[in-house]
Amino acid sequence: MIDNVRSMRTKVGDLDINYYQGGQGEPLIIIHGGASGSASWMKNLSKLTKDYTVYLPDLPGFGNSQVPVDDLYIPELVKFIDDFAHEIGINRFHLIGHSLGGGIALNYTLRFPHKVKKLVIISGMCLGREIAWWVRLLSRPCFSRLIGTMAISVFKGVKWVATRLFSEPKLAFPFCRGSISIGCTMTTIKEQKIVLVDRLSEIISPTLVVWGAKDPIIPARHAYATAQLIPSCQLRVFENCGHDVHSQKINEFSQLVLEFLG
Repeated sequence: MIDNVRSMRTKVGDLDINYYQGGQGEPLIIIHGGASGSASWMKNLSKLTKDYTVYLPDLPGFGNSQVPVDDLYIPELVKFIDDFAHEIGINRFHLIGHSLGGGIALNYTLRFPHKVKKLVIISGMCLGREIAWWVRLLSRPCFSRLIGTMAISVFKGVKWVATRLFSEPKLAFPFCRGSISIGCTMTTIKEQKIVLVDRLSEIISPTLVVWGAKDPIIPARHAYATAQLIPSCQLRVFENCGHDVHSQKINEFSQLVLEFLG
């Protein structure tokens, strides 16, 4: 854990939520992607927390946050972010979202336009119909719940053994209860369900769109189209980079964001 970043907990509605907080300066909320939680952002925090007070929550059902009883939907996750911001005492902030988090951030900005100072989207969902076939397959309710539950159980067993063999096992699980749940509600067997292309011209926050040219999950053409539709938008596409630009190009990405947030 980074020296100036603390692991904290709060109640958002009925859910017990884990989040990380650190740094000083204007508030910045980061919404992670649809894998296992906020862990992939930890290496970015050493730079971002020098100039901003960063809040990095585990979404419900992800990381160390409580698993909700019902399936997850975008409107509920948008409300979650707003309720989370209220709980930590901030009303206006910068917002970063990656993949699933990018889709949530876009929907949030459209719903609460005056709460978002500047917006950063990395390989975001909701910008086009296309998404990798294997994501669509794993998101089918019968398939994802069966295979996902089995895989989670197996992974827990492997991690239990590894914990006893090694002092600090570095095992990261590619999906979790939350990703299984949200995948079922955001995609069909053919495409993404929620597409915001027709509303992007409504975004009033200065926006930075970041993508990997070789993103195997959501095609980079979504980035180019988006940059043409958001009124105040900057675009950066990283060559030889995939879906997780923030963790594949840690220094370059973090510096780009700091310069944009300014």
